[in-house]
Amino acid sequence: MTKNFACVKCIVIILTMRQVNLAGIDLNLLPCLEAILQRRNVTLAAADVGLSQPAMSRALSRLRALLEDPLLVRGRSGFVLTPKAVQLVPLLAEALSGMKALFQETPFDPRLEQRTIRIAASDTQTILLAPIVAQRVQQEAPGLDLRFEPYGPDLAERMEKGTLDLAFALSTTPLPPGAMSEPIAQGRLALVMRDGHPASDRPWTIEDYGRFDHVGISLLGDGRSELDGILAAAGVTRRIAVTTPHFMAALAAVAATDLVTTISREFAQRFAASFHLVLKDPPFAETGLTTTLVWSRLRASDPLLAWLRGVMRDAARSVDEVGPQLGEG
Repeated sequence: MTKNFACVKCIVIILTMRQVNLAGIDLNLLPCLEAILQRRNVTLAAADVGLSQPAMSRALSRLRALLEDPLLVRGRSGFVLTPKAVQLVPLLAEALSGMKALFQETPFDPRLEQRTIRIAASDTQTILLAPIVAQRVQQEAPGLDLRFEPYGPDLAERMEKGTLDLAFALSTTPLPPGAMSEPIAQGRLALVMRDGHPASDRPWTIEDYGRFDHVGISLLGDGRSELDGILAAAGVTRRIAVTTPHFMAALAAVAATDLVTTISREFAQRFAASFHLVLKDPPFAETGLTTTLVWSRLRASDPLLAWLRGVMRDAARSVDEVGPQLGEG
């Protein structure tokens, strides 16, 4: 930003040696001016910028009128620069260097980044994924700070304003306008209960979902779940006795009661032995989960976010499932 400001400042200094309307200036004259100041010869300057000698002569005439100075005059041993032209040499060099940087893409290097990235995530990601991501970030982008934040009803607004950079979601989660997403992991749902639960020793039917109380996970605070839509289609209504935004809390509640929950099999399996849990296949036709990363289209060209999404994909491959199961439970 400082270099670009300096480039504009130099151009302004050059042009305001007399009062000139910047909007009316042909910036194509600047390379011509640079060649003339360096070569001190119209023919050689024309060859440098790919113009004919007459075209360069016309450009020199326009520059002389613009700057109200002859710039290049004949001396005893050839053409020489006027005092004003000599004054322009360092200013023009800095201005053109800044302009080139303005239009050239700076090579991305994560090691040079000094930023904070905010990611909406559940405890599924902060437990399974964050340690792997943090390890790689520490090695390859040590100036990058990661902030894992909770979901909320203002999720879309936060992404649009740029106060949230990424969010985990399911492929079935409706995206807000202007959002983009990509899948990073595949997983499955599991019906989870404690070892010794009254119904742990037999296969479940969909009607059993109405016979036992449940622990529900609500990340957005709206209490909605695709699971309830499946049950409603089958004419089954369940009672959610406990609602929590934390998947680990759901497992702890199930382990201590006769409540059940339906969450990521891969996440529940990680803690099944510690909590003495039983995992069953839900009695649904479809139990797959596709986890996605979501970001705003406004940030689509951000090289750091693209790099971090790659890190997330790599980390997701090293664990079985890192999906947040938005509204599942």
